[in-house]
This record gives sequence, C-alpha cells and structure tokens, in this order.
Amino acid sequence: MADTPGEDTSKPIETEAPPTQIAASPAAPATPAAVDLGDYKVWNPPGGSAGTPASLASLPDSYFDPTAEELKSAYQSQSRLADKLANAPLKTEAIRQREAKEKLARWPETRIRVKFPNQLQIEKTFPSKDTIKSVYAFVRNCLTDEAKPNKFILYEAPRRELKVSDPAVKQLSLAALGLAPSSVLHLTFIEESLNGSTTIPPLLPEILAKAEDLPPPPTFDPSPSTDAKGKGRALGGGSSSSSSGDSKLPKWLKLGKK
Repeated sequence: MADTPGEDTSKPIETEAPPTQIAASPAAPATPAAVDLGDYKVWNPPGGSAGTPASLASLPDSYFDPTAEELKSAYQSQSRLADKLANAPLKTEAIRQREAKEKLARWPETRIRVKFPNQLQIEKTFPSKDTIKSVYAFVRNCLTDEAKPNKFILYEAPRRELKVSDPAVKQLSLAALGLAPSSVLHLTFIEESLNGSTTIPPLLPEILAKAEDLPPPPTFDPSPSTDAKGKGRALGGGSSSSSSGDSKLPKWLKLGKK
C-alpha cells in the first residue's frame, strides 16, 4: 500500500507502558487468641511474693531434715494405710459405679489447688465429672508460650502421680479419683531447672500479677467457756462437788455407808 502523501512515516510509534506492579508485603503473623481461663485464684507462697518466698529462703537446710519422731509417725501412717487397703473388701464394678454416682451427687464440683515448686498455688473449681485431663489443660494454658512445650506431672502427696497417660487414671472422673470436694496437687517439671524452690514459675504475667497472700488460718480461743450455771467451775473445783455429794446420794447408798 502506498504511503499517503504528506504523512510523516519517520515518527516512532508510541506504545502504552505496562502498569507498574507493586510487590505485596508479607502478611503479619496472626496473634494467637487468648485462652479464656475462667474464674481462678492465685496464692502467693507463704511469707513472700510469687518470686521471693522469704519464709523458705531464710530457713536453714537442717529445718527440712525430718526428725526421728517425724519419720516414725510417717512410717506408721503409711503402714496403717497399707493395711487398710490390703484388708478392704473387694468391690465389684457395679459397686464402684454406684459410689461414683453418689460422690457426683454429693459433690458436683471439685476445687483443685495446684502447688508449684516455689509454693505458689493456682486454684480453680472443676466439675467433678471432669477427668484429670481438664486440670492439665488448665495448667498448660497458664504457662507462657516458651514454657508450654515443657512436660510436667501432677501428683498428690506423698507421691501419687496422676498422669494422663496412665490408663487407670485418664478415664476416671475427679470424684472417682478421690479428689472431690477439694484437693491439693503438687506440680513438678521434667526439666529440673524449673523446680527450684526460689524459681519463679513460668506463668503468664497477668496470672503472676493476680497473686494474693494466703488468708491467715482461723484462730481459736483456748480459754474454756463457762455458762451461767457455772459448769466450767465444776471441772476444777472439787470442794463444791464433795460438799453437796452426800445430799445427792440415793437412799440405798446412804444406808450402806452407815
């Protein structure tokens, strides 16, 4: 085709530039949602804060050595418990199920206190029909993200371990395990560095900030109470009872004394 007269064919043809592509920034990692721990209480170690158990740190090592009398008492207590278990009558499955239902009806809730190696305690109430797995899950959710991979064991003193992996434990309810209506469970980490008596437990900061001092134990008045009739004086005073004793003797005893 011939060029049109008067048209400049030497001018370069302009082409439209492709749109500039903006690189997408990598998405920020999603923050894990906080787990709802429900209602719970945190108790400081006796005599100190969550990180400084002053009453324990100031005691000498000899304080924790049991005396001969304490060892004898502990041995006798364990012997009585062993005899009681050995001589207990055998229970059928029907009897055990009936007793478990009675415990659930009597104690529908179980209060558990988990005591860490530095004596700090976390308290929470669980349904008595829950298993020990619920307690483990609650404690693990209380730990920091760095500490959650650490394994731990809950046990009842002196050393009754309650492991989730134990077939004799994992299927039983808290009531069937004998933890209702309330129990104290000790916690020990597999990692020994976390079991120091002055080591702060690897708990979430908001949990440590919630710690309170344990309420003082109730005090009892040692003085004997006396009523209006003076019954308390009759325990120590022998003269008043002897003076009126003859007048209160029956007739047949008076005749025998003559």
